[in-house]
Amino acid sequence: MKSTTMKKEFEKLRGEYERRDKSREELISKSRSVIKLSKRVIYSVHRGELKEASKFVKLMKAEKKKLQKLNQCEPYIKNAVQEYVEALLFFNYVKSKKIQALKELKVGLDEYLLGLCDFTGELMRYATNMFINKNFEEVMRAKETLDEIYDELGLFDFRNGDIRRKYDSIKYSVKKVDELIIEIIKQKK
Repeated sequence: MKSTTMKKEFEKLRGEYERRDKSREELISKSRSVIKLSKRVIYSVHRGELKEASKFVKLMKAEKKKLQKLNQCEPYIKNAVQEYVEALLFFNYVKSKKIQALKELKVGLDEYLLGLCDFTGELMRYATNMFINKNFEEVMRAKETLDEIYDELGLFDFRNGDIRRKYDSIKYSVKKVDELIIEIIKQKK
């Protein structure tokens, strides 16, 4: 009799494990979808294709909604949401000349800060492209935005962790854009 009881218990455990594994696979798939769409938004913006980027933004937002319904605790969601934040910040910066606030994006604080740090790398790439295209006004605007983000985040007491590492990497973007500004000044002389 005991073996039948144990067998039933293990069948329940196996069923629960399989349901959880299926849910995890769906979560990973949706996370990948958000990440891929985020990258497509960023690439479209860098190419100056804002109409196409707008289409990807809509798709990305829809996928993020589906993703967040699955499970808030998984690290897959955290990575996907920070990519989502990075893409939206970059898209809206180029499109409307502003940086969206945490409240506007409706994401967690950590994901917002991580995405904001990643956004600075895209801002540096954008400034570089604007420099190449001799749009020095945009390079200056990007520098001001980058400096402001770096300075404001410098007031946080980030402990060792993901946000700290990403924040520390911003200085390389700042340095690169500073070098572009020096080149602009040289060209104007």
